Amino acid sequence: MKIPNHVAIIPDGNRRFAKEHNLPTFEGHRQGFERIIAMSEKARQMGIKILTIWAFSTENWQRSENEVKYLMKIYETMIDRYLKQALKNKMRIIHLGRKDRLNQKLKKKIIKAESDTGGFNRYYLNIALDYGGRDEIIRAIRKYQIYDEAALEQNLDTRDLPQSNVDLVIRTGGEQRTSGFLIWQAAYAEYIFVNKYLPDFTPEDFEKCIKKYSRRQRRFGK
Repeated sequence: MKIPNHVAIIPDGNRRFAKEHNLPTFEGHRQGFERIIAMSEKARQMGIKILTIWAFSTENWQRSENEVKYLMKIYETMIDRYLKQALKNKMRIIHLGRKDRLNQKLKKKIIKAESDTGGFNRYYLNIALDYGGRDEIIRAIRKYQIYDEAALEQNLDTRDLPQSNVDLVIRTGGEQRTSGFLIWQAAYAEYIFVNKYLPDFTPEDFEKCIKKYSRRQRRFGK
């Protein structure tokens, strides 16, 4: 089976899952978070070198204050769990997105995770938190005064990866759009849209997506 080097996940459907099961919104997010943990372990077991998870977009700040606060608490727990997993499996953690709008506690945890795993190069886990594809490109251009493609790639949030280009993007939740996720890096990625909410998406479902990817012929515009 052809295994992609870089898989990106747009995890969607936590709130709809909670609503359909008469659960509070935070419980949908909690169950979705547990699925992400299981999915990241499955990806490593399958030999996928780079996994990128979109945790929180630049637009998600528009949600209610209570929901945002709860999500940030989840992310603090998530970073702790990921760091423990990363140290065990020699996996490097990289944050994609802005840090300046995160609370200090979460920001410190992210910086520590990046520092503690900075020497690893076998597996990579990218956590896209306060990330937007357009925002990423605008930040790079403003900061580095970029005028060509090569320079831009070297200054995007994915610059420290051995392969910034994405092979496969999986979106759960039944929606069929990219929402601007990794718009530069995923220009020639394969896409699979899954009609399951994130809390219903199992490691077995993830493996089915990889098998489906392995049967596709990639042409890269040729």
